[in-house]
Amino acid sequence: MSEVRLSAETRTEFGKGGARRTRRAGKVPAVIYGHGADPRHVALPARELAAAIRHGGSNVLLTLDLDGGEQLVIPKSIQRHAIKGHFEHVDLLAVRRGEKVTIDLPVVLVGDVVSGGLVNQEHTTISVEAEATHLPTEVEVSIEGREIGTQITAADVVLPRGTTLVTAPETAVVIIAEAPTAEQLEGEVAEAAEELGIVQDKPGDATDEARADNAQPAEAAAE
Repeated sequence: MSEVRLSAETRTEFGKGGARRTRRAGKVPAVIYGHGADPRHVALPARELAAAIRHGGSNVLLTLDLDGGEQLVIPKSIQRHAIKGHFEHVDLLAVRRGEKVTIDLPVVLVGDVVSGGLVNQEHTTISVEAEATHLPTEVEVSIEGREIGTQITAADVVLPRGTTLVTAPETAVVIIAEAPTAEQLEGEVAEAAEELGIVQDKPGDATDEARADNAQPAEAAAE
């Protein structure tokens, strides 16, 4: 995995007002947890942090230049703006070289589903334990040639060397189901509409309404 160095500074302003001022200055409010120490409130450069996560993944290892020293951390929770998508706050986990940590690893599906099949990805991540400075970025699961009815569990996922599965082995990650027919889809849509109280127009309703609109009263026609 890649390791990215960022400059960080200690935050002295807290609360919503302090966080807004930090973001206006082009920085992201963050808190460092771990190793039994008190949480440390810091600010990270927004553009450099976004680039690090974009290229290194959500489990990127960060070396922070902070208060004249260095601190190794990995992101544990990232809050994004609901509309604009920029980082609003980050929780960081302090780590040491050689230390084992538990992370959620993204599961990426590769290959094409069999004809008539439908992919149900039950979990987009699995939890694993790995050395803090050698964290994988993702794992791939191939669905190529998998028959309908196949269930891929966490135990079936091939993990990178040095990585240990934490998620329960029997957890279903991917299921190859039979794709519904057009009739089944129409039935499901109709059932959902009925549950929501939506009245669907029947064929010919629109024509009947148009005829009614165009019809003139008998008296007007006589004139």
